[in-house]
Amino acid sequence: MSDFSARRTMMVDTQVRPSDVTKFPIIDAMLHVAREDFVPAAQREAAYLGENLSLGEGRILLEPRTLAKMLDVLAINNGDLVLDIGCAYGYSSAVIAHIAEAVVAVEEDEAMAKEAQEILMTSGADNAIVQAGALVEGAPQHGPYDVILIQGGVETVPEAILSQLKTGGRIACIFMDGALGEVRVGYKDDHGVSWRADFNAGAPVLKGFAREKAFQL
Repeated sequence: MSDFSARRTMMVDTQVRPSDVTKFPIIDAMLHVAREDFVPAAQREAAYLGENLSLGEGRILLEPRTLAKMLDVLAINNGDLVLDIGCAYGYSSAVIAHIAEAVVAVEEDEAMAKEAQEILMTSGADNAIVQAGALVEGAPQHGPYDVILIQGGVETVPEAILSQLKTGGRIACIFMDGALGEVRVGYKDDHGVSWRADFNAGAPVLKGFAREKAFQL
């Protein structure tokens, strides 16, 4: 039996804190949420590695550092309604549920979405719900949202997603350009969303979030 609680502490001490993430709610959430419960059984031993973990179906579990820094820059508070796109088995949603008022997660893979909801309920994250559906559509019926996160790479963000962000809200995505990526945070005002680059990170581009290829003769 592996001592996963010790691994959680080590993850926070060696991957999260050294990345200048110091907000107590984020540290506390990452110390408490059992990351190993949100991956397939065969991958439990790899749950705390400092790299993206492939979960199949084009879905990944973002490395702890990247998720923590995204949460840090978004400055989520306990009054925020958060949309978590591409939640896979729900780890990110469980962490956000510790910090925010409520989380609406979207997962395209129906079996994954069903399992995510079950794990979240078992873990006590009763302020998180998982909706099975196309990632590019978000979950407009529960919005608008104070904060939106996308758990994977993007080249472009559909207007359907941006329209679900409240004025004054913020969104974080990993924008990929070939093999290189950077996390950008978007701030929405009356004129639209303005983006600011924040730190380097990488993830596979999610289905529906790739830029359409220009036709070339």
